[in-house]
Amino acid sequence: MRPALMALMAAAALTTPAFAQDAHGAHARAAHAAHGHQHADFESGRFHVRIDGPEHPVGDVILIPGLSSSPEVWDMLTDELKGRYRVHRIHVQGFAGAPAEANAEGPVSAPVAEDIARYIREQGLQKPAVIGHSMGGTIGMMLAARHPDAVGKLMVVDMIPFMGAMFGGANATPESVAPMGEMIYQGMANSSREQWLAESSASITSMINTGSQRAGPLEAGATTDQKVAASAMRELVVTDLRPELANITAPTTVLYVRFNDPRMTPEITDGIYRASFTTLPAATLKRIDDSAHFIMLDQPAVFVAEVNAFLE
Repeated sequence: MRPALMALMAAAALTTPAFAQDAHGAHARAAHAAHGHQHADFESGRFHVRIDGPEHPVGDVILIPGLSSSPEVWDMLTDELKGRYRVHRIHVQGFAGAPAEANAEGPVSAPVAEDIARYIREQGLQKPAVIGHSMGGTIGMMLAARHPDAVGKLMVVDMIPFMGAMFGGANATPESVAPMGEMIYQGMANSSREQWLAESSASITSMINTGSQRAGPLEAGATTDQKVAASAMRELVVTDLRPELANITAPTTVLYVRFNDPRMTPEITDGIYRASFTTLPAATLKRIDDSAHFIMLDQPAVFVAEVNAFLE
């Protein structure tokens, strides 16, 4: 079970980005104000939102990090965008120090996507751009497919629409990979804290080439609720969004890197991404070289340039 879990965490490329111990009290609000951002006035047991940007933005950008992630993984991008755009950074409950709340049981990505749709509606956002990394990319695809009128543009960063195919092969179905998903859930949820920390550390190391960028993600993984992460992983393994991609009307860009497996050449990776997104033929697919899974940390200048081109 341990090797299977490690293979999933490394090869399937789910994230554990930078740490922020976000509580909802007055002390947390004061700390956030000192860092220049505020929390959105939005009630949800699924996530809370940091907001940065000018009084009169040219538009809104929603940033969704991945499994066990904190909004701080987007710090550099936020600094680049907040002079022009209003930036909404999602912090999923149960990840990176946030209490589990409504994510304590059951699926995570699908209900988070539904609450982001509600957030867009209740905050009066007009066709925001949505950028999601890894599990955040899954949430972005769910949001754009299930609420196509809510999303102006979509960027998916290093995620395919059916992760189960990485374990069950080309003919995999959600049903056929369900036992694998359950095995992974049990292994993650029931690991000792020592096992959790060791596996999280090894996984993160494999997903970030730049050693100086690993400290925050390591802290995030160490402060994530194991059961929330386990439930989210199981959901990702059995979720096949390929039939829903045709519902997406927003212009879509997919950035990706070569799969973290020596057998996976760039050409093989390209083929997997092309095959994965055949039901969204208008999507722009672009491989980013010399980077591991966290493109924004390994290739920050390239990533910012790609996001600026995507937004403009």
